[in-house]
Order: sequence, then C-alpha cells, then structure tokens
Amino acid sequence: MRPEFYIARRFAFKQRSATKPTFIVMVAVIGIAVGTAALILTLSIVNGFASSVENKLISFSAHLQIRYPDDQLFQERRSDLARIAGNRNIATASPFLEKSFVLRNHSTGRNGESWRSKPVVVKGVSEAEKRVFLKKFLLSGSLDGKYTEEGIALYAGETLAENLNLKVGKKVMLVGLGSNASGAKLIAGNKNIVDMLSSLDLEVGVISGIYDTGLQEGFDDFLMIADLKELQQQFNPMMISGYDANVHNLNQLPGTVKELVNVLGFPFYGFTVFERYANLFEWLKLQKNIAPLLIVTITIVAVFNIISTLLVLIIEKTREIGMLSALGLEPGKISAVFMAQAFLVSLSGVVTGNILALSLSLFELRFHLITLPEKSYFIKYVPLLIDPVDYAAVSVSVMVLTLLFAFIPSRIAASLKPGTALGT
Repeated sequence: MRPEFYIARRFAFKQRSATKPTFIVMVAVIGIAVGTAALILTLSIVNGFASSVENKLISFSAHLQIRYPDDQLFQERRSDLARIAGNRNIATASPFLEKSFVLRNHSTGRNGESWRSKPVVVKGVSEAEKRVFLKKFLLSGSLDGKYTEEGIALYAGETLAENLNLKVGKKVMLVGLGSNASGAKLIAGNKNIVDMLSSLDLEVGVISGIYDTGLQEGFDDFLMIADLKELQQQFNPMMISGYDANVHNLNQLPGTVKELVNVLGFPFYGFTVFERYANLFEWLKLQKNIAPLLIVTITIVAVFNIISTLLVLIIEKTREIGMLSALGLEPGKISAVFMAQAFLVSLSGVVTGNILALSLSLFELRFHLITLPEKSYFIKYVPLLIDPVDYAAVSVSVMVLTLLFAFIPSRIAASLKPGTALGT
C-alpha cells in the first residue's frame, strides 16, 4: 500500500483525538450516500415513468396508421395490405374500421329509471388483434364475444363502464349517423323529423367485456372494441378506416411511414403513434428535462459536503500535517494524502448510496407502497427503472466531481508550514 493511502485511511477512519474526526468523516460518507441515492432514484423514477407511459400508449395504439384524408372510409384491398406487410420493418398489419356513436344505457338507480349517454368511438379490429389486446387488458368478460341476435359484441373501457354503469352482458343502444349522412345534412333546414330519424344508424350492442389500460381520459372513457367483420356487416360492408401496423424497430418508424405512403400512393397518408399523441409525449419530454436540474442541485450539495469535510479534517489534523512535513514528507505527497482521503470518503459514500438506492427500488417494486392517482398519471404505482447505466453514470460523476473539488483543500493542507502547523 502506498504511504499516502495508508496515512489517508488512518486520518479518515481511525479515531486519533478527542474531537473525533471519524464522526465528521461518517457524516460526510452519509451525506454523499444520500446524495448519490437521491440522484439514482430521481433518474430511475423519471426514466421509469416515461418508459411505463410510452409502453402503455404504444401497446394501446398501433405504432403507425395508414388512412385516407378527412377520415374517409375506403374499400379494403388485399393488395394494399400485402404492400404494407411486405415492408422489411413491419411486424404486423391489419385493417380497422372506426365509427362514432352516442352510446345510451338504460339504468335504474335511487332516483328511478334513467338513460345515460356518452359519445364513443367503436373500433372494429381483426380477431387476432382483438385477442392480443384483450389478453393484455381484459378485466372481466369473455374473449370470445360474438355477434348474436341480441346485438354486436362490445368491449368497453373501465372508466366508460363506471360512468354509464355498464356491466358484462348489459344491452346498450348505439346511435350514429348513417353511411350516407353527415352532420351538415342532418341539421339542414329541408330535413323533417322522419328524414332525420332515417339518417341515423340505430343498433343494439351487448357488453361482452370490460378492459382497463390505465389510460383513463381520452382512452378507456371513449374507445370501444368490436369485431371488424361484425361492424362491417352491420354498417359498412367491405369498407375500412385504415390500416394499423406495428414495427420491429421503433427508431426506424418515421422512415417506415414515408416508405409505405410512397408505395401505396395518393390519397394515402400515414402518421406514427408519437405524432398522434404528440401532446402526451411532449409532456414526458418535459418530465425528463427537469431531471438535469435536480441532478446538478444534488451534485453541488455533495461537492460542498466533501469540501467542508476536508477543510474540517485539515483543521483537526494541523499538528499531524506539521509533523509529517517536519519528517520530510513533500508538499505534493501531503496533497496526495488528502486527495486519497477524499477518494476513500467518496468511494464509501458512493457504494453505500448505490446499495441504498437499489434496496429502496427493489422494496418499492415488490410492495408498491407509494401510489399515484391513475387518472392524472396513467399509472397506479411509482415506476422505477433499474438501469445499470444510470448507476454507473451517477457513481462516476460523483467520484470525479468530488476529486476535482477536493484539490482546493488538499492544496491548502500542502501549503502549511511545519513551524506554523506544530505551533497551533
């Protein structure tokens, strides 16, 4: 062991005087440990939150959609689907049909019988896509909902079910515009009540299941899932709203959309899930942008912590420094002693902080003690992403900054004259 490290270890962790400098060192170690753990937990929460919400949005919606302008319906063609599926980055592709309705449910409560209504979008998807979605998010009901004489099989979000008092097996009324009607035509002055009623699509639906994605506003309270063929048969035979597609590599998603639009030609256009929910993804970026400010603040606290600790130790060890100088230890080596002491203190603090952060993360992931309002944050519990890169980056940063700023007090110690130091 080098003499500098040996002396530094004795100075830092061996009690040599009544003033107990070891206690001061332990306070410094604890301070660095808490700061390191706070940095790691901050990054884990920010990255975990962004990852959880992004995964929910991506799993709820396709990676990309191909449509006609103004949400026009068009005829489903196998050749179009084959061109989409033929792209090297496309994993799955399937057609879908979306139709807007007013959902009406008859319920009986304390105030008697009443009708509850809410605008919804019914999305018809293929049987395979419906099963993939329901296996992830179905809370109650059956995966095998089929059209019967009672009505179309529908799957409602939990929030929508709570708002309208929907239960599995309950019949509901779907009221929508006919395929040849529009809102402008419906309210035109030359329409009488009979024409207006004839312009409406009226259909009975049966709640076959209730799902919960955790995305309550604008998702679980708005979108209903149905079988594509059933929806086409009842309203728009052979017509679709567009194609959903998922990709292998999300980094190539924008380029893939451009390639598909070029292959399919006019009037097709496409957009990604990141463009569709741009406001939510911008919100997630804002969360990440706050993290550097927190990191800088905690790092500054840790740096001043180690500087103040070393200055106190220099004051406590002034006589020892004078004795070492009198015995012939060069100023550069005295400086190295305190640099080594800073390294040992910061290393102890960083290791302890890593252990503390990992322990708290695993404990929270196991028991979920901290809950969040799902309506506001889309998740029920605090998300923590344990990333070795974050642990390594924080540890190296704290060590480097600590040693960098420890140079100031170490130079002060090296500049002490033996006579002055021994005389104190």
